[in-house]
Amino acid sequence: MPSLESPSTVLCILILAASLYALVSRTSRGLPLPPGPPQLPLFGNVFDVPSTSQWKTYAQWSKKYNSDIIYLNLAGTSVIVLSSLEATDDLLEKRSSIYSDRPNLTMARELVGWRTHRRLFNQAFNIKTSHNYEPHEVVGTHMLLKRLLHTPENFVPHFRQMAGEIIMSVAYGIDVLPSDDPYITLAHKAVYTFSIATVPGLYLVDTFPILKHIPRWLPGAGFKRQAEEWLKLSSGMREIPFAETKRQVKAGTARASFAADSLQALKDSENELYYQERHVKSAAGTMFIGGADTTVSALSTFVLAMLANPEAQKKAQEEIDSITSGKYLPTFNDEASMPYVSALVKEVMRWENVTPAAVPHLLMSDDEYRGYRLPAGSIVMYPDPFAFKPERFLLNGKLNPAVKAPNVAFGFGRRLCPGRHMALSSIWITVASILATFNITKAVDEEGNTIEPSHDYISGVIW
Repeated sequence: MPSLESPSTVLCILILAASLYALVSRTSRGLPLPPGPPQLPLFGNVFDVPSTSQWKTYAQWSKKYNSDIIYLNLAGTSVIVLSSLEATDDLLEKRSSIYSDRPNLTMARELVGWRTHRRLFNQAFNIKTSHNYEPHEVVGTHMLLKRLLHTPENFVPHFRQMAGEIIMSVAYGIDVLPSDDPYITLAHKAVYTFSIATVPGLYLVDTFPILKHIPRWLPGAGFKRQAEEWLKLSSGMREIPFAETKRQVKAGTARASFAADSLQALKDSENELYYQERHVKSAAGTMFIGGADTTVSALSTFVLAMLANPEAQKKAQEEIDSITSGKYLPTFNDEASMPYVSALVKEVMRWENVTPAAVPHLLMSDDEYRGYRLPAGSIVMYPDPFAFKPERFLLNGKLNPAVKAPNVAFGFGRRLCPGRHMALSSIWITVASILATFNITKAVDEEGNTIEPSHDYISGVIW
C-alpha cells in the first residue's frame, strides 16, 4: 500500500484537490449549459476527446445532440465546441472582444517552447507588404510545376516541398535542397509535435499547470520527458536557420527576408526593446506553423475538388486560356481578370475547411448565447464541415462582394491569421498555374480501373 508521503500519492491528491476546487468554484447564472456527452466524476469528458481527428468526433456529437454548440468538461476546464459557421461568426467574430484570448496550453507554450508574436507578423505580412513576397511564391510555384511534370502522383510531397521552399525563402532568405532538405525536415517534425501538444484535454498539465513542476521520473510524468524531446525539435527549428541568416547579415550577403529585414531594423533602431532578437527568432520560427500545413491542406483539397468536380476544372481552364491564350503562365496581374479562378480558390477554402479545429480561443468573461450559459474561462473550439460550387461567389461573371469570403480557414476576430494575405496569394498563383498546365484526372490501376481518391484528412494545426 503506497504511503501518503509517496510522490504518486501526493500527485493524486493534488489532482483531486484541483478538480474539486474547479467544480465547486464554478458559478451558475441560472441558465443551462449547452448539451454534451455524459461526464465522469472529477474527470468529466477528459477521456472522450481523441488525440487525432478531433473534428470528426465533434461533428458526430453535433449530430447526436442536434446542436451546433456542445459543452465539454475537461477535469474542471469548460470547453465549448462550435459546429456551424453561424455560431462561430456570432461568437468569435461579433463578440471577439471577449473570445480572443488563448487558453494556457502549458504543454505547447511553456514546456515545448512555442510563442506567438503577432505584432511583428502584422507589420511584415499585412495586405500591402505581403505583395513583396509574391516573387518568392512565383519561383516556388514554377519549381512545383516541374516536379509535377515528372512525378504527378507525388503531388502531396511536392506541395509540402513547395510550401517549405517559399517559407524558408520568405522567413530567412535561405534556398533549400530540392529534396530531403534538413531545414524542412526539421521544421515538419517540429510542426507535427506542435499539432499534438495543442490538443485540448490531451495533457493534464494544461488543466493543472502545477504538474509542470513534478520530477520527470515520477510515474505519470511521461509528458515531461516527451516535452524535453519536442523542445529540442522546436528549438532547433528556430535556432538553426536563424543562425544562418544572422551569419549572412553580418557578412553582408543576406537576401531580403523577414528575419534579415527585422535584424537590420534591430541594428538601426534605437528602440531595441521592441526589436529584440529573440522575438524575431521566435516569430520567424513560427511562420512554418502558420503557412506549411495551411498551404498543403488547401492545395490537396483543391486536387480532390477537381477530381470530384471536373466541370469546375474545365470552366477555370477555359477562363485561364481566354486570358493567356496558352502563351504564358498566369501572373498576379491576371488575378482581376480571372474571377472564376478566384471563386474556385474561395470555394476550396470553404468546401473542406483547412482548420476544422484550430488552436482554440478562450472566453474571457461569462456570456450567454441562445439561452445557454457559456462560463468564463471556457475554451472555444470550432469544427466547420462544409458541396462544391464556385458560382456562389460570383454575380454576373464577377466576384460578388456581398458574399462573405471564407475566412474561417484563417480564424476569427482579433485572432485572424496575420499571414492570410500571403497564404491566399500563394494558393491562388499555384492553383492558376496548375490549371494552366495540367488536367487533373483520377488515376487508374494496371487493369485500367479507376482508382477513387481518399477523402480522409489527417490532423494538423494553424497557430
